[in-house]
Amino acid sequence: MNEEAQMYIDEAEEKMQSAVSHYETGLSKIRAGKASPAMLADIKVDYYGTPTGLAGVANVGTTDARTIVVQPWEKAMLPKIEKEILAANLGVTPINDGQIIRIVVPALTEERRKQLVKQVKQEGESAKVAIRNVRQDVNKTMKQLEKDSTITEDENKEGQEIVQKLTDKYVAQVDKISEAKEAEILKV
Repeated sequence: MNEEAQMYIDEAEEKMQSAVSHYETGLSKIRAGKASPAMLADIKVDYYGTPTGLAGVANVGTTDARTIVVQPWEKAMLPKIEKEILAANLGVTPINDGQIIRIVVPALTEERRKQLVKQVKQEGESAKVAIRNVRQDVNKTMKQLEKDSTITEDENKEGQEIVQKLTDKYVAQVDKISEAKEAEILKV
Protein backbone atom coordinates (compact mmCIF):
# COMPACT_ATOMS: atom_id res chain seq x y z
CA MET A 1 0.00 0.00 0.00
CA ASN A 2 1.28 3.43 -0.98
CA GLU A 3 2.36 5.58 1.98
CA GLU A 4 0.13 8.51 0.99
CA ALA A 5 -2.90 6.24 0.53
CA GLN A 6 -2.22 4.64 3.93
CA MET A 7 -2.12 8.12 5.48
CA TYR A 8 -5.63 8.83 4.15
CA ILE A 9 -6.90 5.47 5.46
CA ASP A 10 -5.43 6.15 8.92
CA GLU A 11 -6.99 9.60 8.91
CA ALA A 12 -10.34 8.08 7.94
CA GLU A 13 -10.16 5.64 10.85
CA GLU A 14 -9.47 8.51 13.27
CA LYS A 15 -12.48 10.41 11.94
CA MET A 16 -14.69 7.31 12.26
CA GLN A 17 -13.50 6.77 15.85
CA SER A 18 -14.23 10.42 16.54
CA ALA A 19 -17.79 10.04 15.20
CA VAL A 20 -18.38 7.08 17.53
CA SER A 21 -16.91 8.97 20.52
CA HIS A 22 -19.07 12.01 19.74
CA TYR A 23 -22.13 9.75 19.61
CA GLU A 24 -21.27 8.16 22.97
CA THR A 25 -20.80 11.59 24.55
CA GLY A 26 -24.17 12.69 23.21
CA LEU A 27 -25.85 9.58 24.61
CA SER A 28 -24.39 10.11 28.09
CA LYS A 29 -26.53 13.25 28.33
CA ILE A 30 -29.74 11.33 27.62
CA ARG A 31 -31.08 10.29 30.98
CA ALA A 32 -32.41 6.80 31.38
CA GLY A 33 -34.38 7.49 34.54
CA LYS A 34 -31.23 7.31 36.64
CA ALA A 35 -29.57 10.34 38.19
CA SER A 36 -26.17 11.09 36.68
CA PRO A 37 -23.83 14.07 37.10
CA ALA A 38 -23.31 13.86 33.30
CA MET A 39 -26.81 15.35 32.93
CA LEU A 40 -25.40 18.65 34.23
CA ALA A 41 -22.09 18.51 32.32
CA ASP A 42 -23.02 21.23 29.80
CA ILE A 43 -24.28 23.74 32.37
CA LYS A 44 -22.18 26.89 32.64
CA VAL A 45 -22.47 29.33 35.55
CA ASP A 46 -21.31 32.96 35.63
CA TYR A 47 -18.38 32.85 38.07
CA TYR A 48 -17.03 36.39 38.58
CA GLY A 49 -17.74 37.28 34.96
CA THR A 50 -16.44 34.03 33.47
CA PRO A 51 -18.76 31.25 32.21
CA THR A 52 -17.52 28.24 34.18
CA GLY A 53 -18.62 24.60 34.03
CA LEU A 54 -20.67 23.46 37.02
CA ALA A 55 -17.86 21.11 38.11
CA GLY A 56 -15.62 24.19 38.36
CA VAL A 57 -17.76 25.86 41.04
CA ALA A 58 -19.30 22.94 42.93
CA ASN A 59 -19.11 19.28 43.84
CA VAL A 60 -21.64 17.36 41.76
CA GLY A 61 -22.59 13.84 42.80
CA THR A 62 -25.43 11.42 43.38
CA THR A 63 -26.80 10.25 46.72
CA ASP A 64 -28.98 7.52 45.22
CA ALA A 65 -30.31 6.36 41.84
CA ARG A 66 -32.75 9.29 41.61
CA THR A 67 -31.00 12.22 43.34
CA ILE A 68 -28.21 14.52 42.16
CA VAL A 69 -26.61 16.79 44.74
CA VAL A 70 -24.81 20.02 43.82
CA GLN A 71 -22.75 21.51 46.64
CA PRO A 72 -21.21 24.86 45.64
CA TRP A 73 -17.89 25.90 47.14
CA GLU A 74 -19.37 29.38 47.76
CA LYS A 75 -22.93 29.76 49.05
CA ALA A 76 -23.34 32.89 46.93
CA MET A 77 -23.32 30.63 43.86
CA LEU A 78 -26.50 28.74 44.91
CA PRO A 79 -29.04 31.05 43.19
CA LYS A 80 -26.92 31.27 40.01
CA ILE A 81 -26.55 27.49 39.82
CA GLU A 82 -30.26 26.98 40.47
CA LYS A 83 -31.14 29.49 37.73
CA GLU A 84 -28.84 27.81 35.18
CA ILE A 85 -30.20 24.33 35.96
CA LEU A 86 -33.73 25.61 35.36
CA ALA A 87 -32.62 27.38 32.17
CA ALA A 88 -31.03 24.16 30.86
CA ASN A 89 -34.57 22.75 30.49
CA LEU A 90 -33.67 19.22 31.62
CA GLY A 91 -37.16 18.41 32.83
CA VAL A 92 -36.06 18.52 36.47
CA THR A 93 -36.60 21.07 39.25
CA PRO A 94 -33.71 21.98 41.54
CA ILE A 95 -34.46 22.20 45.28
CA ASN A 96 -32.32 24.83 47.04
CA ASP A 97 -32.14 24.37 50.82
CA GLY A 98 -29.63 27.19 51.40
CA GLN A 99 -26.68 24.77 51.66
CA ILE A 100 -26.94 22.46 48.65
CA ILE A 101 -29.13 21.94 45.61
CA ARG A 102 -30.92 18.63 45.27
CA ILE A 103 -32.31 17.46 41.96
CA VAL A 104 -34.75 14.59 42.09
CA VAL A 105 -34.89 12.82 38.73
CA PRO A 106 -38.45 11.60 38.10
CA ALA A 107 -39.12 8.10 36.79
CA LEU A 108 -39.67 8.04 33.05
CA THR A 109 -43.14 7.51 31.64
CA GLU A 110 -43.63 4.90 28.92
CA GLU A 111 -44.26 7.68 26.38
CA ARG A 112 -41.04 9.49 27.40
CA ARG A 113 -39.08 6.24 27.14
CA LYS A 114 -40.31 5.79 23.58
CA GLN A 115 -39.31 9.38 22.72
CA LEU A 116 -35.83 8.79 24.15
CA VAL A 117 -35.41 5.54 22.18
CA LYS A 118 -36.43 7.45 19.04
CA GLN A 119 -33.84 10.13 19.88
CA VAL A 120 -31.15 7.46 20.38
CA LYS A 121 -32.00 5.96 16.98
CA GLN A 122 -31.86 9.38 15.27
CA GLU A 123 -28.50 10.21 16.82
CA GLY A 124 -27.23 6.74 15.93
CA GLU A 125 -28.28 7.27 12.34
CA SER A 126 -26.45 10.63 12.30
CA ALA A 127 -23.29 8.93 13.58
CA LYS A 128 -23.57 6.28 10.85
CA VAL A 129 -24.04 8.98 8.21
CA ALA A 130 -20.90 10.72 9.49
CA ILE A 131 -18.96 7.45 9.23
CA ARG A 132 -20.24 6.80 5.71
CA ASN A 133 -19.34 10.35 4.67
CA VAL A 134 -15.77 9.70 5.80
CA ARG A 135 -15.75 6.55 3.65
CA GLN A 136 -17.09 8.48 0.67
CA ASP A 137 -14.44 11.21 1.06
CA VAL A 138 -11.59 8.70 1.26
CA ASN A 139 -12.87 6.76 -1.72
CA LYS A 140 -12.96 9.98 -3.77
CA THR A 141 -9.41 10.75 -2.65
CA MET A 142 -8.27 7.23 -3.61
CA LYS A 143 -9.82 7.59 -7.07
CA GLN A 144 -8.10 10.94 -7.47
CA LEU A 145 -4.75 9.43 -6.40
CA GLU A 146 -5.20 6.69 -9.00
CA LYS A 147 -6.13 9.28 -11.63
CA ASP A 148 -2.98 11.27 -10.74
CA SER A 149 -0.95 8.03 -11.05
CA THR A 150 0.12 8.25 -7.40
CA ILE A 151 -1.33 4.79 -6.74
CA THR A 152 -2.21 1.85 -8.98
CA GLU A 153 -5.70 0.56 -9.70
CA ASP A 154 -5.02 -2.44 -7.42
CA GLU A 155 -3.92 -0.16 -4.58
CA ASN A 156 -7.08 1.90 -5.05
CA LYS A 157 -9.25 -1.24 -4.82
CA GLU A 158 -7.31 -2.51 -1.81
CA GLY A 159 -7.62 0.88 -0.10
CA GLN A 160 -11.36 1.02 -0.73
CA GLU A 161 -11.78 -2.52 0.67
CA ILE A 162 -9.88 -1.53 3.82
CA VAL A 163 -12.01 1.60 4.22
CA GLN A 164 -15.20 -0.46 3.73
CA LYS A 165 -14.09 -2.86 6.48
CA LEU A 166 -13.43 0.11 8.78
CA THR A 167 -16.85 1.54 7.93
CA ASP A 168 -18.55 -1.78 8.72
CA LYS A 169 -16.62 -2.03 12.01
CA TYR A 170 -17.58 1.46 13.23
CA VAL A 171 -21.21 1.22 12.05
CA ALA A 172 -21.45 -2.05 14.04
CA GLN A 173 -20.03 -0.24 17.09
CA VAL A 174 -22.70 2.45 16.77
CA ASP A 175 -25.40 -0.26 16.53
CA LYS A 176 -24.05 -2.00 19.64
CA ILE A 177 -23.93 1.26 21.62
CA SER A 178 -27.47 2.14 20.46
CA GLU A 179 -28.85 -1.26 21.51
CA ALA A 180 -27.26 -0.96 24.95
CA LYS A 181 -28.65 2.56 25.50
CA GLU A 182 -32.12 1.54 24.26
CA ALA A 183 -32.12 -1.42 26.66
CA GLU A 184 -31.07 0.90 29.50
CA ILE A 185 -33.88 3.35 28.67
CA LEU A 186 -36.57 0.67 28.34
CA LYS A 187 -35.54 -1.11 31.56
CA VAL A 188 -38.10 -0.15 34.19
